[in-house]
Amino acid sequence: MSAALRDMLETFANQFPQRDYTIEIVCPEFTSVCPKTGQPDFGKLTITYVPDQRCVELKSLKLYLQQYRNEGIFYEHVTNRILDDLAAVLQPRQLRLAAAFSPRGGITTTVTAQYQRAQ
Repeated sequence: MSAALRDMLETFANQFPQRDYTIEIVCPEFTSVCPKTGQPDFGKLTITYVPDQRCVELKSLKLYLQQYRNEGIFYEHVTNRILDDLAAVLQPRQLRLAAAFSPRGGITTTVTAQYQRAQ
């Protein structure tokens, strides 16, 4: 599924590629489905990256993330899949995704994955 989803992500040229700066995108209403119970999972995604040549277009990111609403996927898998897709299309200098999921049975989970481009 990831390759087809990845194609949904659009980018645009970074107008300041000579400068390191940070972009932070927060998605407070991320949803997916627990593959064990079929119950919905709710989370807050915080995407932080230092762009190189490309930046992500936000509407395409929103539509991409909405595709997970009906997908049965573990927290760890969805976090790493989104990170891999963003890293592939953006090829940023750095990328970090923190996925903080709402409590389920009194337990909260935050999964953080990072990408660092090889120098």
